[in-house]
Amino acid sequence: MPVRLPDAQMLRPRIERDVVGELYLGDFDGGGRSMGTGAVVLMALAVLGVGSAAAILVRAGRREAEAEKVRLAEQARVQAVRSMEAVWGMGDREFEEYVADLCRRDGCTEVRRVGGANDLGADVMGRLPDGRKIVVQCKRYAKHRTVGSPDLQKFNGTARSEHGADVPLFVASCKFTKQARAFAARHDLVVVDVDLLGFWNSGTALTALLDLDIGRSGTNRRMAPG
Repeated sequence: MPVRLPDAQMLRPRIERDVVGELYLGDFDGGGRSMGTGAVVLMALAVLGVGSAAAILVRAGRREAEAEKVRLAEQARVQAVRSMEAVWGMGDREFEEYVADLCRRDGCTEVRRVGGANDLGADVMGRLPDGRKIVVQCKRYAKHRTVGSPDLQKFNGTARSEHGADVPLFVASCKFTKQARAFAARHDLVVVDVDLLGFWNSGTALTALLDLDIGRSGTNRRMAPG
């Protein structure tokens, strides 16, 4: 009759009894015959060895999955930045129209470009799909530049008080400084830097960008020129 292996958890206490002096474990072979301690220990080690190997494989699989997730995220970021080459070649007005078109693509209504002299920090206005008013400041800077805290302070001073924004959004074709990000987080301003703009340009919905943690998303490290 084939040998029926016991469950690994059932074997553990029996193996312990063998170690302290018991010579036999009863009825393991399904036929009522006792088996020697050596045989039982070998069987137990085999069962436990299979379990340990399986656990190791599971952990290794998880590590590989996490590594692949990180690799794909970095690949997506690089592709998004590459898609920005045409954006860096735009003029200021063209950049504002480009941002307005992205808003329309993602379901915003009443979208219009309002940038120009005496615009008081508003370049694009419209309404999100849920009806909230969005006011956008656009900065088309070279990739190696940064947007600092003073720019955010000026925008914060007019976005709500002058333009009635429910969602103040600052979009830039470069990075924001660490101080600018901290200011935006404190005053509930949405900032879209070059990385997030690349994702937005590649199809990520604007509403997905609005929910990001400004203090933790992205980086303030400048990009190399050229």
